[in-house]
Amino acid sequence: MTFAAERAALIAVDLMPRIVEQDMGPHRGADVVARTVRLAEAFRRAGGTVVLVRVERPNVAEQPPGSGFVPQLAPVEGDVVVVKRTIGAFYGTELAAELRRRGIDTVVMTGIATTMGVESTARAAADHDFEVLFAADAMSGMTAAEHEHALSVTLPRFGDVLSTDQVLALVAAA
Repeated sequence: MTFAAERAALIAVDLMPRIVEQDMGPHRGADVVARTVRLAEAFRRAGGTVVLVRVERPNVAEQPPGSGFVPQLAPVEGDVVVVKRTIGAFYGTELAAELRRRGIDTVVMTGIATTMGVESTARAAADHDFEVLFAADAMSGMTAAEHEHALSVTLPRFGDVLSTDQVLALVAAA
């Protein structure tokens, strides 16, 4: 795979206060956010796309407190914002079409939880024929065991599992 920053998108899944503040494993929500911020800044500098995904509960009058993006990942001009109402970010949204309009062929996944929104979005990305990379330490599971199983068994079937620093090196070299 040839990585080109201008044809890549960082997809940050469900980094919302009410999710980030939960007890996760193996990485604390604040650490996932900090690593995702580093990636988002690098993508923006290199001409890549940043996709910020948050979930809304369907059929409720008001979303629970903490349902917006964490302040460190407030959308900036040029970012793609996706509001999903299912586990993954592709179903029922315009995400695939927006990525195609921007010439994206590779997505880098971050977020919470590894085996929920991140994995569901990654599976759909692969189904839409995008190359998929995972920033393993910029995501976390509900438990460390669940996260580690996903990284070692499930996610490698859909793409390459890298560290944040390895992804940053790809972006810098692109």
